[in-house]
Amino acid sequence: MKSKFFLAGLALCVLSSAVILWVQARPADHLSGPVDSLPGSAMTIYGRGLAAGGRAELIGTASHVGFSFNGKQCEVDLLVPDGNAHNYLQYELDGVYQKKVRVGGGKPQPLIITALTGGSHRAWLYKGTEATSGPIFIDKISGDGLKPLKNKPAALIEFIGNSITCGAASDTTEFPCQLGEYVDHHNGYYAYGPRAARSLGVEYRLSSVSGIGIYRNWNSDGPTMPQVYEKASLQVSDSRLWDFTKDLPAIVCIALGTNDFSHGDGKHSRLPFDSAVFTRTYIRFVQLVKSKYPSTRIALLSSPMVHGSDGMLLDHCLMAVKKGIDGLYPSGNRVSIFFFPPMQPGGCGGHPSVEDHAILAKQLSPFLKNLLLSDH
Repeated sequence: MKSKFFLAGLALCVLSSAVILWVQARPADHLSGPVDSLPGSAMTIYGRGLAAGGRAELIGTASHVGFSFNGKQCEVDLLVPDGNAHNYLQYELDGVYQKKVRVGGGKPQPLIITALTGGSHRAWLYKGTEATSGPIFIDKISGDGLKPLKNKPAALIEFIGNSITCGAASDTTEFPCQLGEYVDHHNGYYAYGPRAARSLGVEYRLSSVSGIGIYRNWNSDGPTMPQVYEKASLQVSDSRLWDFTKDLPAIVCIALGTNDFSHGDGKHSRLPFDSAVFTRTYIRFVQLVKSKYPSTRIALLSSPMVHGSDGMLLDHCLMAVKKGIDGLYPSGNRVSIFFFPPMQPGGCGGHPSVEDHAILAKQLSPFLKNLLLSDH
Protein backbone atom coordinates (compact mmCIF):
# COMPACT_ATOMS: atom_id res chain seq x y z
CA MET A 1 0.00 0.00 0.00
CA LYS A 2 1.20 3.47 -0.81
CA SER A 3 -0.16 5.05 2.39
CA LYS A 4 -1.61 4.05 5.71
CA PHE A 5 -5.09 4.92 4.61
CA PHE A 6 -5.04 3.85 0.95
CA LEU A 7 -8.46 4.02 -0.67
CA ALA A 8 -9.09 0.86 -2.74
CA GLY A 9 -12.86 1.16 -3.16
CA LEU A 10 -15.24 3.34 -5.09
CA ALA A 11 -18.40 4.81 -3.59
CA LEU A 12 -21.45 2.97 -4.87
CA CYS A 13 -25.02 4.00 -4.15
CA VAL A 14 -27.04 0.93 -3.28
CA LEU A 15 -30.84 1.03 -3.20
CA SER A 16 -31.32 -0.36 0.29
CA SER A 17 -28.01 -0.20 2.10
CA ALA A 18 -25.86 2.40 0.32
CA VAL A 19 -22.63 0.46 0.73
CA ILE A 20 -19.06 1.29 -0.26
CA LEU A 21 -15.86 -0.70 0.04
CA TRP A 22 -12.63 0.67 1.52
CA VAL A 23 -9.27 -0.99 2.07
CA GLN A 24 -7.31 0.45 4.98
CA ALA A 25 -4.23 -0.84 6.73
CA ARG A 26 -5.35 -0.33 10.29
CA PRO A 27 -5.87 -2.74 13.20
CA ALA A 28 -9.16 -4.23 14.31
CA ASP A 29 -9.15 -2.19 17.52
CA HIS A 30 -10.02 0.83 15.38
CA LEU A 31 -13.35 -0.75 14.50
CA SER A 32 -16.30 1.02 16.04
CA GLY A 33 -18.69 -0.97 18.21
CA PRO A 34 -18.31 -4.50 19.63
CA VAL A 35 -15.66 -6.71 18.02
CA ASP A 36 -16.12 -10.46 17.57
CA SER A 37 -13.78 -12.81 15.73
CA LEU A 38 -14.67 -15.45 13.14
CA PRO A 39 -11.87 -17.83 12.06
CA GLY A 40 -11.55 -18.36 8.34
CA SER A 41 -12.04 -22.10 8.75
CA ALA A 42 -15.52 -21.51 10.20
CA MET A 43 -16.80 -20.39 6.80
CA THR A 44 -18.16 -22.66 4.08
CA ILE A 45 -15.83 -22.59 1.06
CA TYR A 46 -17.43 -22.83 -2.36
CA GLY A 47 -15.23 -23.87 -5.26
CA ARG A 48 -11.72 -25.28 -4.90
CA GLY A 49 -10.65 -24.38 -1.39
CA LEU A 50 -9.69 -25.98 1.92
CA ALA A 51 -10.08 -25.19 5.60
CA ALA A 52 -7.13 -26.01 7.86
CA GLY A 53 -5.31 -24.57 10.85
CA GLY A 54 -8.10 -22.10 11.51
CA ARG A 55 -7.76 -20.59 8.03
CA ALA A 56 -9.76 -20.68 4.83
CA GLU A 57 -7.51 -21.36 1.85
CA LEU A 58 -8.96 -20.06 -1.40
CA ILE A 59 -7.27 -22.11 -4.12
CA GLY A 60 -9.14 -22.18 -7.41
CA THR A 61 -10.52 -19.45 -9.63
CA ALA A 62 -13.60 -17.78 -8.11
CA SER A 63 -13.52 -19.91 -4.95
CA HIS A 64 -15.50 -17.95 -2.43
CA VAL A 65 -16.79 -17.55 1.13
CA GLY A 66 -19.54 -15.42 2.62
CA PHE A 67 -20.34 -13.90 5.99
CA SER A 68 -22.66 -11.36 7.56
CA PHE A 69 -21.81 -8.61 10.04
CA ASN A 70 -23.59 -5.87 11.94
CA GLY A 71 -22.71 -2.21 12.04
CA LYS A 72 -20.66 -0.19 9.61
CA GLN A 73 -17.34 -2.06 9.55
CA CYS A 74 -15.60 -5.38 9.63
CA GLU A 75 -12.01 -6.41 9.01
CA VAL A 76 -10.74 -9.40 7.02
CA ASP A 77 -7.17 -10.62 7.66
CA LEU A 78 -5.64 -11.89 4.40
CA LEU A 79 -2.36 -13.56 3.55
CA VAL A 80 -0.60 -14.47 0.31
CA PRO A 81 2.29 -16.60 1.62
CA ASP A 82 4.70 -16.05 -1.26
CA GLY A 83 6.58 -12.83 -0.60
CA ASN A 84 7.46 -12.52 -4.28
CA ALA A 85 3.87 -12.83 -5.49
CA HIS A 86 0.56 -11.06 -5.26
CA ASN A 87 -3.03 -12.05 -5.88
CA TYR A 88 -6.49 -10.55 -6.22
CA LEU A 89 -9.76 -10.80 -4.34
CA GLN A 90 -13.11 -9.62 -5.67
CA TYR A 91 -16.10 -8.60 -3.60
CA GLU A 92 -19.82 -8.45 -3.31
CA LEU A 93 -21.42 -6.45 -0.52
CA ASP A 94 -25.15 -6.70 0.06
CA GLY A 95 -25.53 -8.33 -3.33
CA VAL A 96 -23.64 -5.65 -5.23
CA TYR A 97 -20.29 -6.34 -6.89
CA GLN A 98 -17.56 -3.99 -5.67
CA LYS A 99 -14.12 -4.35 -7.29
CA LYS A 100 -10.80 -6.20 -7.46
CA VAL A 101 -8.39 -5.68 -4.59
CA ARG A 102 -4.70 -6.48 -4.85
CA VAL A 103 -3.35 -8.64 -2.01
CA GLY A 104 0.41 -8.32 -1.62
CA GLY A 105 2.53 -11.30 -0.66
CA GLY A 106 4.65 -12.18 2.33
CA LYS A 107 2.83 -10.58 5.24
CA PRO A 108 -0.74 -10.30 6.56
CA GLN A 109 -2.88 -7.63 4.96
CA PRO A 110 -5.95 -6.31 6.76
CA LEU A 111 -8.95 -5.43 4.64
CA ILE A 112 -11.55 -3.09 6.11
CA ILE A 113 -15.04 -3.34 4.65
CA THR A 114 -17.08 -0.26 5.46
CA ALA A 115 -20.80 0.36 4.97
CA LEU A 116 -22.39 3.80 4.91
CA THR A 117 -25.26 2.61 7.09
CA GLY A 118 -25.56 0.43 10.15
CA GLY A 119 -27.64 -2.70 10.43
CA SER A 120 -26.86 -6.12 9.00
CA HIS A 121 -24.71 -6.60 5.88
CA ARG A 122 -23.69 -9.59 3.76
CA ALA A 123 -20.25 -9.92 2.16
CA TRP A 124 -18.93 -12.48 -0.30
CA LEU A 125 -15.20 -12.75 -1.04
CA TYR A 126 -14.00 -14.33 -4.30
CA LYS A 127 -10.52 -15.32 -5.43
CA GLY A 128 -10.04 -13.45 -8.69
CA THR A 129 -7.06 -15.51 -9.84
CA GLU A 130 -6.39 -19.15 -10.66
CA ALA A 131 -4.97 -22.00 -8.61
CA THR A 132 -1.48 -21.80 -10.11
CA SER A 133 -1.22 -18.18 -8.93
CA GLY A 134 -1.00 -19.50 -5.37
CA PRO A 135 -3.51 -19.45 -2.51
CA ILE A 136 -5.09 -16.61 -0.62
CA PHE A 137 -5.55 -17.38 3.08
CA ILE A 138 -8.32 -15.81 5.14
CA ASP A 139 -7.09 -15.97 8.72
CA LYS A 140 -10.03 -14.39 10.48
CA ILE A 141 -12.74 -11.76 10.31
CA SER A 142 -13.25 -9.18 13.05
CA GLY A 143 -16.49 -7.29 13.57
CA ASP A 144 -19.86 -7.37 15.28
CA GLY A 145 -22.44 -10.14 14.93
CA LEU A 146 -20.34 -12.21 12.54
CA LYS A 147 -21.99 -15.27 11.01
CA PRO A 148 -20.81 -17.50 8.13
CA LEU A 149 -23.15 -17.60 5.16
CA LYS A 150 -24.28 -20.79 3.48
CA ASN A 151 -25.89 -20.97 0.08
CA LYS A 152 -28.70 -23.40 -0.59
CA PRO A 153 -28.54 -23.44 -4.38
CA ALA A 154 -30.66 -25.62 -6.60
CA ALA A 155 -27.54 -27.27 -8.03
CA LEU A 156 -23.78 -27.05 -8.56
CA ILE A 157 -21.98 -26.84 -11.90
CA GLU A 158 -18.28 -27.62 -12.23
CA PHE A 159 -16.34 -26.01 -15.08
CA ILE A 160 -13.13 -27.76 -16.15
CA GLY A 161 -11.00 -25.76 -18.54
CA ASN A 162 -8.07 -23.58 -19.41
CA SER A 163 -7.22 -19.86 -19.30
CA ILE A 164 -10.56 -18.95 -20.90
CA THR A 165 -12.42 -20.72 -18.10
CA CYS A 166 -10.12 -18.96 -15.57
CA GLY A 167 -11.08 -15.53 -16.87
CA ALA A 168 -7.37 -14.95 -17.52
CA ALA A 169 -6.15 -12.08 -19.70
CA SER A 170 -9.66 -10.60 -19.68
CA ASP A 171 -9.38 -7.56 -17.43
CA THR A 172 -7.38 -4.40 -18.11
CA THR A 173 -8.70 -2.31 -15.22
CA GLU A 174 -5.40 -2.64 -13.29
CA PHE A 175 -2.96 -2.57 -16.23
CA PRO A 176 -3.26 -2.48 -20.01
CA CYS A 177 -2.35 -5.70 -21.79
CA GLN A 178 1.23 -4.60 -22.45
CA LEU A 179 1.93 -3.86 -18.77
CA GLY A 180 1.68 -5.74 -15.50
CA GLU A 181 1.96 -9.47 -14.88
CA TYR A 182 -0.22 -12.30 -16.09
CA VAL A 183 -2.04 -12.40 -12.76
CA ASP A 184 -2.98 -8.71 -13.06
CA HIS A 185 -5.34 -9.39 -15.97
CA HIS A 186 -7.38 -12.15 -14.32
CA ASN A 187 -11.04 -11.69 -13.44
CA GLY A 188 -12.50 -14.95 -12.19
CA TYR A 189 -15.72 -13.39 -10.91
CA TYR A 190 -16.69 -12.24 -14.39
CA ALA A 191 -15.55 -15.38 -16.26
CA TYR A 192 -18.30 -16.98 -18.32
CA GLY A 193 -18.82 -19.98 -16.01
CA PRO A 194 -19.52 -18.03 -12.81
CA ARG A 195 -21.62 -15.54 -14.79
CA ALA A 196 -23.75 -18.30 -16.31
CA ALA A 197 -24.13 -20.12 -12.98
CA ARG A 198 -25.19 -16.95 -11.14
CA SER A 199 -27.74 -16.15 -13.83
CA LEU A 200 -29.30 -19.57 -13.20
CA GLY A 201 -29.16 -19.30 -9.41
CA VAL A 202 -26.78 -22.25 -9.00
CA GLU A 203 -23.39 -22.68 -7.35
CA TYR A 204 -20.18 -23.27 -9.28
CA ARG A 205 -16.69 -24.69 -8.97
CA LEU A 206 -13.87 -23.96 -11.41
CA SER A 207 -11.16 -26.56 -12.02
CA SER A 208 -9.16 -24.63 -14.57
CA VAL A 209 -5.52 -23.95 -15.43
CA SER A 210 -4.11 -21.52 -17.98
CA GLY A 211 -2.41 -23.14 -20.94
CA ILE A 212 -3.61 -26.65 -20.14
CA GLY A 213 -4.96 -29.24 -22.54
CA ILE A 214 -6.18 -32.81 -22.80
CA TYR A 215 -3.09 -34.51 -24.22
CA ARG A 216 -0.70 -31.55 -24.53
CA ASN A 217 -0.54 -27.97 -23.29
CA TRP A 218 -0.06 -24.64 -25.04
CA ASN A 219 3.70 -25.02 -25.33
CA SER A 220 4.56 -28.29 -23.60
CA ASP A 221 3.60 -31.95 -23.36
CA GLY A 222 2.33 -31.59 -19.79
CA PRO A 223 1.31 -31.87 -17.08
CA THR A 224 -2.12 -31.94 -18.70
CA MET A 225 -5.55 -31.75 -17.08
CA PRO A 226 -5.87 -35.55 -16.67
CA GLN A 227 -2.62 -35.45 -14.69
CA VAL A 228 -3.60 -32.64 -12.29
CA TYR A 229 -7.39 -32.88 -11.97
CA GLU A 230 -7.29 -35.00 -8.80
CA LYS A 231 -4.80 -32.66 -7.10
CA ALA A 232 -6.32 -30.15 -4.67
CA SER A 233 -4.45 -27.21 -6.21
CA LEU A 234 -4.45 -28.57 -9.79
CA GLN A 235 -0.66 -28.77 -9.65
CA VAL A 236 1.15 -32.05 -10.13
CA SER A 237 3.51 -31.40 -7.20
CA ASP A 238 0.64 -31.09 -4.70
CA SER A 239 0.47 -34.11 -2.37
CA ARG A 240 -3.09 -33.18 -1.33
CA LEU A 241 -5.94 -34.81 -3.22
CA TRP A 242 -9.27 -33.14 -3.86
CA ASP A 243 -12.24 -34.65 -2.03
CA PHE A 244 -14.72 -35.53 -4.76
CA THR A 245 -17.30 -36.85 -2.28
CA LYS A 246 -18.46 -33.39 -1.19
CA ASP A 247 -20.54 -30.92 -3.17
CA LEU A 248 -21.48 -33.27 -6.00
CA PRO A 249 -22.17 -31.33 -9.20
CA ALA A 250 -25.33 -31.76 -11.25
CA ILE A 251 -23.35 -30.89 -14.39
CA VAL A 252 -19.66 -31.00 -15.26
CA CYS A 253 -18.71 -28.82 -18.23
CA ILE A 254 -15.40 -29.71 -19.86
CA ALA A 255 -13.96 -26.95 -22.04
CA LEU A 256 -10.60 -28.24 -23.26
CA GLY A 257 -8.93 -28.42 -26.65
CA THR A 258 -7.87 -24.85 -27.37
CA ASN A 259 -4.32 -25.50 -26.19
CA ASP A 260 -4.08 -28.93 -27.81
CA PHE A 261 -4.58 -27.13 -31.13
CA SER A 262 -2.02 -24.44 -30.30
CA HIS A 263 1.07 -24.13 -32.51
CA GLY A 264 3.14 -23.09 -29.48
CA ASP A 265 5.61 -20.25 -29.49
CA GLY A 266 7.29 -21.27 -32.73
CA LYS A 267 10.59 -21.84 -30.94
CA HIS A 268 10.06 -25.29 -29.48
CA SER A 269 9.35 -28.28 -31.69
CA ARG A 270 5.69 -29.29 -31.81
CA LEU A 271 4.11 -32.08 -33.77
CA PRO A 272 0.89 -31.55 -35.73
CA PHE A 273 -2.34 -32.03 -33.83
CA ASP A 274 -3.17 -35.74 -33.45
CA SER A 275 -6.94 -36.21 -33.45
CA ALA A 276 -6.72 -39.91 -32.54
CA VAL A 277 -4.59 -39.25 -29.44
CA PHE A 278 -6.77 -36.28 -28.49
CA THR A 279 -10.00 -38.27 -28.76
CA ARG A 280 -8.65 -41.32 -26.98
CA THR A 281 -7.20 -39.25 -24.11
CA TYR A 282 -10.36 -37.16 -23.83
CA ILE A 283 -12.50 -40.31 -23.49
CA ARG A 284 -10.25 -41.58 -20.71
CA PHE A 285 -10.52 -38.24 -18.93
CA VAL A 286 -14.31 -38.27 -19.11
CA GLN A 287 -14.17 -41.76 -17.64
CA LEU A 288 -12.10 -40.36 -14.78
CA VAL A 289 -14.68 -37.63 -14.17
CA LYS A 290 -17.51 -40.15 -14.29
CA SER A 291 -15.69 -42.33 -11.76
CA LYS A 292 -15.89 -39.40 -9.35
CA TYR A 293 -19.47 -38.41 -10.23
CA PRO A 294 -21.34 -41.46 -11.62
CA SER A 295 -24.74 -39.75 -11.89
CA THR A 296 -23.55 -36.30 -13.01
CA ARG A 297 -24.38 -35.02 -16.48
CA ILE A 298 -21.31 -34.39 -18.65
CA ALA A 299 -21.28 -31.49 -21.11
CA LEU A 300 -18.46 -30.95 -23.59
CA LEU A 301 -17.90 -27.34 -24.65
CA SER A 302 -16.19 -26.35 -27.86
CA SER A 303 -13.79 -23.43 -28.04
CA PRO A 304 -14.87 -20.01 -29.34
CA MET A 305 -11.16 -19.31 -30.02
CA VAL A 306 -10.53 -22.25 -32.39
CA HIS A 307 -11.71 -21.22 -35.84
CA GLY A 308 -11.84 -22.49 -39.42
CA SER A 309 -10.68 -26.00 -40.22
CA ASP A 310 -9.26 -26.45 -36.71
CA GLY A 311 -12.62 -25.52 -35.25
CA MET A 312 -14.40 -28.05 -37.43
CA LEU A 313 -11.87 -30.73 -36.47
CA LEU A 314 -12.33 -29.96 -32.76
CA ASP A 315 -16.11 -30.24 -33.15
CA HIS A 316 -15.67 -33.58 -34.93
CA CYS A 317 -13.42 -34.83 -32.12
CA LEU A 318 -15.95 -33.81 -29.48
CA MET A 319 -18.67 -35.72 -31.29
CA ALA A 320 -16.36 -38.75 -31.38
CA VAL A 321 -15.80 -38.41 -27.62
CA LYS A 322 -19.56 -38.28 -27.05
CA LYS A 323 -20.08 -41.37 -29.19
CA GLY A 324 -17.33 -43.21 -27.33
CA ILE A 325 -18.62 -42.36 -23.85
CA ASP A 326 -22.26 -43.04 -24.71
CA GLY A 327 -21.19 -46.44 -26.01
CA LEU A 328 -19.26 -47.22 -22.83
CA TYR A 329 -22.14 -46.16 -20.57
CA PRO A 330 -25.32 -47.18 -22.43
CA SER A 331 -27.53 -46.95 -19.32
CA GLY A 332 -26.19 -43.60 -18.10
CA ASN A 333 -26.97 -40.01 -19.03
CA ARG A 334 -26.04 -39.14 -22.59
CA VAL A 335 -23.09 -36.77 -23.03
CA SER A 336 -24.16 -33.33 -24.25
CA ILE A 337 -22.18 -30.93 -26.44
CA PHE A 338 -22.40 -27.17 -26.69
CA PHE A 339 -20.78 -25.49 -29.68
CA PHE A 340 -19.75 -21.88 -29.04
CA PRO A 341 -20.01 -19.62 -32.09
CA PRO A 342 -16.56 -18.39 -33.24
CA MET A 343 -15.43 -15.21 -31.51
CA GLN A 344 -12.81 -12.59 -32.25
CA PRO A 345 -11.67 -11.88 -28.68
CA GLY A 346 -10.99 -8.44 -27.28
CA GLY A 347 -8.87 -9.39 -24.27
CA CYS A 348 -5.12 -9.77 -23.93
CA GLY A 349 -3.13 -12.26 -26.00
CA GLY A 350 -6.06 -13.64 -27.95
CA HIS A 351 -8.28 -14.21 -24.90
CA PRO A 352 -11.88 -13.09 -24.37
CA SER A 353 -12.33 -9.79 -22.55
CA VAL A 354 -14.65 -9.30 -19.57
CA GLU A 355 -17.24 -8.08 -22.06
CA ASP A 356 -16.68 -11.16 -24.24
CA HIS A 357 -17.24 -13.39 -21.21
CA ALA A 358 -20.66 -11.79 -20.76
CA ILE A 359 -21.48 -12.85 -24.34
CA LEU A 360 -20.21 -16.40 -23.77
CA ALA A 361 -22.27 -16.70 -20.58
CA LYS A 362 -25.40 -15.51 -22.35
CA GLN A 363 -24.85 -18.08 -25.11
CA LEU A 364 -24.22 -20.95 -22.68
CA SER A 365 -26.89 -20.27 -20.05
CA PRO A 366 -29.95 -21.61 -21.96
CA PHE A 367 -28.08 -24.85 -22.70
CA LEU A 368 -27.23 -25.31 -19.01
CA LYS A 369 -30.78 -24.41 -17.97
CA ASN A 370 -32.17 -27.14 -20.21
CA LEU A 371 -29.77 -29.69 -18.74
CA LEU A 372 -30.80 -28.71 -15.21
CA LEU A 373 -34.48 -28.92 -16.07
CA SER A 374 -34.01 -32.35 -17.62
CA ASP A 375 -33.10 -33.69 -14.18
CA HIS A 376 -36.50 -32.70 -12.75
